[in-house]
Amino acid sequence: NGIGFDESYLNKIFIIFQSLNDRKSYEGTGIGLAIAKKIIEKHNGLITAKSTEGQGSSFIMVLPL
Repeated sequence: NGIGFDESYLNKIFIIFQSLNDRKSYEGTGIGLAIAKKIIEKHNGLITAKSTEGQGSSFIMVLPL
């Protein structure tokens, strides 16, 4: 979902207050993915993404049973 991003920025999207786009053009605070990552890691899981710029992104979350 979303506008997608170049996967070379994958290491940056989970950093708090990080935005890959102009904040005037796209809404967001830059905290959502950072919070999601912290919660998932607290549960011994992981999160990553697959993305194509201009087409969208898929986020993959893995949590232990």
